[in-house]
Amino acid sequence: MTNDTMITVRQTARPEGFPTAAHFAFVEAPVPAPAPGTALVENLQWSVDPYHREAMDDGSLWALNAPMEGRTIGRVLDSRTPELTPGDLVLHREGWRTHAVVAPDRARPVPDFDGVPLAAHLSVLGGTGLSAYVGLTRIARLQPGEDLFVSAAAGGVGTAAGRFARLLGAGRIVGSAGSARKVAHLTGEVGYDAAFDYHDGPVTELLAEAAPDGLDAVLDGVGGDHLEAAIAALRDRGRIAWVGAVAQYHSLSTPPPAPRNLFDVVGKSLRLEGFLVRDHRDAQRELYDFAVPHLRSGRLPLDVTVVEGFEHIVDAFLGMLRGENTGKMLVSQPVDRSS
Repeated sequence: MTNDTMITVRQTARPEGFPTAAHFAFVEAPVPAPAPGTALVENLQWSVDPYHREAMDDGSLWALNAPMEGRTIGRVLDSRTPELTPGDLVLHREGWRTHAVVAPDRARPVPDFDGVPLAAHLSVLGGTGLSAYVGLTRIARLQPGEDLFVSAAAGGVGTAAGRFARLLGAGRIVGSAGSARKVAHLTGEVGYDAAFDYHDGPVTELLAEAAPDGLDAVLDGVGGDHLEAAIAALRDRGRIAWVGAVAQYHSLSTPPPAPRNLFDVVGKSLRLEGFLVRDHRDAQRELYDFAVPHLRSGRLPLDVTVVEGFEHIVDAFLGMLRGENTGKMLVSQPVDRSS
């Protein structure tokens, strides 16, 4: 690639089951010039997310043989609008490409918080952190001293949720993960009181052992057996914030069965609410006010796995789906904020 070349990643086929590198193509083209009212951005950091797997099956989200989308940080190179100035760092969704032409209403400045690393804006301060924060505070309405279960706890949302819950004064925090290494990270580094590898047995039994006195709130990103276990473990009037369904992302045609104890939602007066973070953009400033002081003080470390080089974005995405990351999976090019 030269300075005059743009590379985009395009999905070439719909996967049946787990996707592979053969479902993607890297396409080169000249770097476009910005039209009036837009700016040319060189992308620097990319987020690869679980929802991208779901998008691969949905033509309304990702069209075949067209540039893909995703949360991205980039630097403005050239501008034909006064609202975006060369050198500005911006957040936008024209990811999975080295360059993008964006309009001001499709980009927003990266806040310059002293002492806060750039990667925070795609992790605990980005959509990942916002999902965790909204799930805990607005949907599950976690209160100090309450006991919490987080599924897929070693991923981006799960690690953010664990750290946020501890800062919010939660009682016992329990998480599930996919390996002994991740379980050790949750309890040794992130602040979970207990965690289990969901491969080790029936999830309902593993959760009951980890939370023998029950739970008040759940942040679930898996569905299936994890949701069934959460319903079983919750005390009366418990709350479930349902943010995703990783259990069915690779088998949308045959999703896992519904929880067999679903009627317990009625019997125990539980509240089960799904949500999309895009409906809670008004919480972004609230998240900044909560998280930035803790980032600066060191009480909120970043949990990120960074893959260097845009050419490895597909590898990073597939690795994230295989669970190779701890915390948020990011792809990065070298960044110099001073230039």
